[in-house]
Amino acid sequence: MTLDQEKTKSSSVSEQEKVQKNNRWKALWENVQILVIALILAFIIRTFIAEPRYIPSESMSPTLETGDRLVVEKVSYYFHPPQPGDIIVFEPPIQLQLQGYKKEQAFIKRIIAKGGETVAVNNGKVYLNNQPLDEKYILESPHYNLEPVQVPEGYLFVMGDNRNNSNDSHVWGFLPEKNVIGNAVFRFFPFNRIGSIVKVN
Repeated sequence: MTLDQEKTKSSSVSEQEKVQKNNRWKALWENVQILVIALILAFIIRTFIAEPRYIPSESMSPTLETGDRLVVEKVSYYFHPPQPGDIIVFEPPIQLQLQGYKKEQAFIKRIIAKGGETVAVNNGKVYLNNQPLDEKYILESPHYNLEPVQVPEGYLFVMGDNRNNSNDSHVWGFLPEKNVIGNAVFRFFPFNRIGSIVKVN
């Protein structure tokens, strides 16, 4: 092999190495772009569309049990306000934050009344606008009474379905609508109880 042939071969090998190196960097850059896009999409979906949540307590039993995993959707509340019967996830109001709960420590309860409506609890029954609610979904009748209170505009009255083991509006008062994160619509775990969470009117 002549000197010129050796130089040509060496140059060819060098070019191949450069091409391979460029291809590796190109593949790495494409993977980084895909990862960044995936993270951005995940952030957008979690912030504005839906997010998973975990049930940490028995306050919504028997509707939701400790350990249930839910999908909480956020889109519907862009078009209409939360309604009685909805099961919502929300940031703790200032009353709870003053008791030591962190802002990101979300709660889950059922809406009983919205602004302008009146709630009372008497003789094991919850009354909405002086009418007793037919609550087949609760664990047991409340063992406490609550004098009639009118919910201010822009606020909600929320209660847990496990009425006697729930830190809710009968304890700490009204929930600002702005604290609502989303509406619990679907249980995806455990698998033997997978399915939609039906709203009760």
